[in-house]
Amino acid sequence: MLEAKVKEVEAVFAGLDAEISGFQDRSGLHCQHGCGKCCFKPDIEATILEFLPFALSLYKSGEAIVWLEKLDKDSSGVCAILNPSQAGTGLCSRYAHRGLICRLFGYSARTNKYNQKELITCQVIKTEQAESYERASRAVASGGQVPVMNDFYMRLHAIDADLTREFFPINTAIRKAIETVLHYFAYRESAS
Repeated sequence: MLEAKVKEVEAVFAGLDAEISGFQDRSGLHCQHGCGKCCFKPDIEATILEFLPFALSLYKSGEAIVWLEKLDKDSSGVCAILNPSQAGTGLCSRYAHRGLICRLFGYSARTNKYNQKELITCQVIKTEQAESYERASRAVASGGQVPVMNDFYMRLHAIDADLTREFFPINTAIRKAIETVLHYFAYRESAS
């Protein structure tokens, strides 16, 4: 059951990643190499379900307890997956297992109260890629293809309403996802 949910979440993420890639190609918008500025916000929230794939990978690699201890020690509120000293394009130490908000931010739209799409992106992209941002924003407002945040949250909600019902600070969501996986396997082991 849990593994099936993880596969469904991963399928949603794969579809979203493909949509974002297409949007980036059409718009020319991209994150600045090594930026990660949005990741340093201590008030990022997430659901448990979006970190279930990460938690399952930790369980399978024997790292789940280590990560719970790591989360206990960190009081910064900044995502525990973030690794500011990491070399490469981004600062996410587990990029393949990043949450939904991490995937959506910068390359998605929200629907406003008039049912119109508005591009959601960071200040760095808005200022440093102003021309591309304005062009993309106009395209989105006039019906251009872009992932819509609410659509993807609803897709996750359809997988498991309980694990998407509440948003938590990102590290709390990660902790709860790890605990969910640990409880799942503990119950399975005690039942056998």
